[in-house]
Amino acid sequence: MSKFRRYAGKAFSKVLGLPPHTTDFTVQHGLRVPMRDGVELIADHYAPVTDRPAGTLLVRGPYGRRFPFSPLFAQVYAARGYHVVLQSVRGTFGSGGQFTPMVHEMADGADTVAWLRDQPWFTGSFATVGLSYLGFTQWALLADPPPEMKAAVITVGPHDFSASSWGTGSFSLNDFLGWSAMVARQEEPGVVQALSRQLRGPAELAKATAGLPMGAAGRQLLGSGAPWYESWLEHPERDDPFWDLLRFDDALQRAEVPILLLSGWQDLFLDQTLEQYEQLHRRGVPVALTVGPWTHTQLMTKGLTTVVGESLDWLGAHLAGDRETTRSTVRIHVNGRGWVELADWPPAMPEHELFLQPTGRLTDSAPPDTAPPSSFTYDPADPTPTVGGRLLAAAGGYRDDTRLARRDDVLAFTGDPLPADLYLTGNPVVELAHSCDNPHHDIFVRISEVDAKGRSRNVSDGFLRLNDHTGPVRLELDAVAHRFGAGSRIRLLIAGGSHPRFARNLGTSEPPISGSQLVPAAHTVHHGQGGVSRVVLPAGPVPPSAD
Repeated sequence: MSKFRRYAGKAFSKVLGLPPHTTDFTVQHGLRVPMRDGVELIADHYAPVTDRPAGTLLVRGPYGRRFPFSPLFAQVYAARGYHVVLQSVRGTFGSGGQFTPMVHEMADGADTVAWLRDQPWFTGSFATVGLSYLGFTQWALLADPPPEMKAAVITVGPHDFSASSWGTGSFSLNDFLGWSAMVARQEEPGVVQALSRQLRGPAELAKATAGLPMGAAGRQLLGSGAPWYESWLEHPERDDPFWDLLRFDDALQRAEVPILLLSGWQDLFLDQTLEQYEQLHRRGVPVALTVGPWTHTQLMTKGLTTVVGESLDWLGAHLAGDRETTRSTVRIHVNGRGWVELADWPPAMPEHELFLQPTGRLTDSAPPDTAPPSSFTYDPADPTPTVGGRLLAAAGGYRDDTRLARRDDVLAFTGDPLPADLYLTGNPVVELAHSCDNPHHDIFVRISEVDAKGRSRNVSDGFLRLNDHTGPVRLELDAVAHRFGAGSRIRLLIAGGSHPRFARNLGTSEPPISGSQLVPAAHTVHHGQGGVSRVVLPAGPVPPSAD
C-alpha cells in the first residue's frame, strides 16, 4: 500500500472516530468474474497483508469502483483485515452485458459467489455491505442465501422497486427520472463535461418533470440513455409480472443471517427498511436497526461516522467473531433530543388526538355537528409543488415549508402553542372525511412544526392516489421520532399533490406515460356536516425508552 494511501486512510479514520488500522493491504484491479451466460463482470480485490484475515466482504453496485465507493466500502474494511471484492454490476464501468436496473442481480450475485468460492484467498465465509442499489444487490443475494454468507450490513437498501416507484399509486417521478439520467451519463468522459452536467442537471430535470406527456418529456432529458425508464411508466400496477425480477419479498422470508439495517427519517426507502426490520424481527432473525436524522445521500456525509462505526462493530461480531456487540436492537435519533436506545420498533406510545376545525385550527375537541367544510381546488396545470421530504434529490429533507402553507391549493390547520414538550414516535395517522368532484385525484398530507416566529418545517408526510375512491380517507404518514418543543405548534397541511416528488394526477383516465389532458379536482374536507376529520399521533410527554 502506498504511503499516501496509508496516510489518507488513517486521516479518514481519525476524522470518523474509527478504531485504528490493523493491517496494510494491496489492490488487484480488473479481475474478470464469469457469469452463466458468458458475460464477464469486472471486480477489484482488496487484500489485507495478514496471515489471519478477518473475513471476506462482497460489494456489488453500478456506480464504479473508485471514489467515493473505494474508500467507503473497500479500503476502510481492508485496512482492518477483511478481503474485499468490489464489483461493477452488469453493463457498468467495464463489466460486460447491458445494464437493466435490478433485473440481473439475483443470478449475477449467485454466479459471483460461485467464483468467490474458487479463489485461493477466500476465507470460507463472507458478508455483504453497501447502500442504496448496493443494498438491493444484497437482498437479491438473500433471496436464495448462499451457505457461506454469514452477515449483511444494508444501508438504505430497498428490496422492492415496485414499491419504491409506484407504491403510493403515483410514480416517484423526480427521484427515478433523476436517477436514470445520472446513471445514463455517469460514465461519460471529461472532468469539465462532468462539472457542466452537474450544474445543468437540476434545471434540466425540473424541465423534464414539468413536461407532458411523461414518457416523451423524460425521453427528451434521457436521449438514447436509460432505455428502462419508459418501461417503468408502462407498468403502473404493482402486481404486474413485469416487476417480479425487481423485487425480493422472498428474501425477507428466507434470510437467516444477522442483518444490520441503517436508514434516515428522510430517506426515500425508509418505509422499506422498517418493513425489513419488522419481518426479520418477527421471524427471530438476528437484526438490528439504526435510524438517524438523515436523507438518502446524507448517509454518506453527515451519517457516515455512525454508518461505518456500526458496520465495523456488526461485522466484527458476526463475521470476524473477534468481539461481542453490545448495541441495542434499535437505535433511533429523536429530532430535537438525540439518540435513544429501544428494544423494538415502534415503541408503545400514548395516543394524542387532534381535530380539524373549519377555522383552520387543530384542537383537542371535535367540532360541532353543524361545522361547515373546508375546500380547495387542485389544478394539474399548476401542481402543488414539492417542498422537502423523503427525496433522493438534494432538495429533500427538512425544509421551511411556510410558503407551501400559504398557497390557495393547500389547507392548513394549526394548533395552539404546546404547554410542554411532546414526543412523536411512530407513524402518525390522518383520517379525513373527504370528497372530491373528480374521481381521479390524489391526497397529500403533511405534519409540520411551527416555531415561535411562525416558520414552519416538515416533520412527516403521507400521499395516496385515490382514483375512483369516494368517502373517508385514512393515510398512515411516514414514521418519525421528533420532539415538538414547548411553545411550538403542530400544523397539518392537506393538498391534492406534491409534484414532482409524485407525478401529478392529470384528473383523467389517460395512461401515465402518454396522458396530457388536464382536468382540475375540487376537494372538500368535512368537519361536522358530512363527518369529522382528525389526526392521531403516537405521542406523549416523555421520549420513548427501552423499558
